[in-house]
Amino acid sequence: MSKYLSEACGDFLTDCGGAMAIANGFWSGETLHQRLQPLISPFDPDRVDCSAYTLAMGREVYVSPSDETADPQGVTIRRLGDGEAFTIPPGQFAFLLSEEKVEIPDTALGLISIKAKIKWRGLINVSGFHVDPGFRGRLIFSVYNAGPVPVHLRQGQPMFLIWYASLDAPTKLGRRQPVQESFPPDLISGISGELQSLTGMNKKIKELDKTLTERVHALEREQSYYRSLALVIVLLVTAIVGTWIKDGVLHRLFDAPAVVKPAEGSVVAPTPLPSPSIEAPVEVPAAAFHSEKVPPRTQRPDPR
Repeated sequence: MSKYLSEACGDFLTDCGGAMAIANGFWSGETLHQRLQPLISPFDPDRVDCSAYTLAMGREVYVSPSDETADPQGVTIRRLGDGEAFTIPPGQFAFLLSEEKVEIPDTALGLISIKAKIKWRGLINVSGFHVDPGFRGRLIFSVYNAGPVPVHLRQGQPMFLIWYASLDAPTKLGRRQPVQESFPPDLISGISGELQSLTGMNKKIKELDKTLTERVHALEREQSYYRSLALVIVLLVTAIVGTWIKDGVLHRLFDAPAVVKPAEGSVVAPTPLPSPSIEAPVEVPAAAFHSEKVPPRTQRPDPR
């Protein structure tokens, strides 16, 4: 008796556990077909992928400006037309808006990601990975291009995935906010301006290295020119001096008396004449005496 009772209880507990696992687990593809039509708008049954639903790229995108942007502060949200393409450069950040409006009931939780083919290009989802119970509206994905090349995307392109998982009980702490139709006004203002990415900095370093290399080469060419010019001048001066020495021009130039020309407006003192010496003899002519003929004699001047 006890044996049959234990087997029956075991089967009952197994069935209950399996039911609870299904109730609290992820929604299967069949469950998504049954329950998503009122929760996702517009709903396409062909977008059910295994146990996830594929969302498309919406009408709004914001890509952070790079160093090639003329006015980084002027970059704002871009409105996309039907099938319009855009790119996310390497090392740049972007906000992407889903095309579909999503609703998460109070009995479930949503998990989001990006399709693998797009992630393989280097696009990383840096936003939250879940959607709160009670959320209604379009989803915003914040992404970063960690790859070496730009990522090309297009409006309407299937690129996001969402999974639904049931809670153990309905929650009263879900989100109670208005339907999110587009980017919030304060979302872009917080990250406006140029984003200094590693790719952009690497490009600037390469450009700076190229500029410095060109300047160094220009200086080397300039120095080589001046050295050649100086050598020519030295050889020319040497040849001229050698010619002068051979012709005796330098000898005549250095032996000639130097003539000092007074500066204009200066007063030049006259050269004093030599005064007669007191001891110098004075010859008195014979006609100085009247009648007497006396022989000429030496007369000294009166010292008085």
